[in-house]
Amino acid sequence: MKLLKKLIILGVIALIVIAVLSVIPIGIKGYEMYREATEAIAIRDRIDQLKGDESYVTIDQISPYFLEGVIDAEDRRFYEHNGINLISTTRAMLKNIVAGTTLEGGSSITQQLAKNMYFTFEKLYERKVAELLVAFELEKAFTKTEILEYYCNISYFGEGQYGIKEASIHYYGVEPIALTEPQAMSLVRTLKSPNYYNPNTLP
Repeated sequence: MKLLKKLIILGVIALIVIAVLSVIPIGIKGYEMYREATEAIAIRDRIDQLKGDESYVTIDQISPYFLEGVIDAEDRRFYEHNGINLISTTRAMLKNIVAGTTLEGGSSITQQLAKNMYFTFEKLYERKVAELLVAFELEKAFTKTEILEYYCNISYFGEGQYGIKEASIHYYGVEPIALTEPQAMSLVRTLKSPNYYNPNTLP
């Protein structure tokens, strides 16, 4: 029995060591990806680019239905966390491990903003690390209201439409503030899979 216990302990230690050794290279690559992205264009400069777009709208020009719907659907703890929703991320990781593939991302609104600002949509762990580092920087530099505003203006809504203003006019012919509740909820659903569930494909 003592030998068996020792073997189990050694096995657990070996697994921890392997896990740590496999995570370190991912962390290093992720940090390098983050550094390269933010050195090419600083976070505040990237935000200034976004705000300079002619289709940019401030948060008071967006339907409250849409804003409430986005938080409810994408990140219910948006106002409580510091860039990462640990509960959603942990749940997504467990589901992915069980499935043996990436089914869910568990990303917060801030993480999604970071990804849209700098990175591709490749499902790479190092990209996730880089995304988290940018998200933490965003949370330090901007208010939650500003982050939500930026997210609404950079998100993709399918059919070549980026940002809530382009999407509102393209799909419904109205400014974002004039979206009805059903229209706003349709655009919120679009964020999950813009090419397949935009208002022109939804029943």
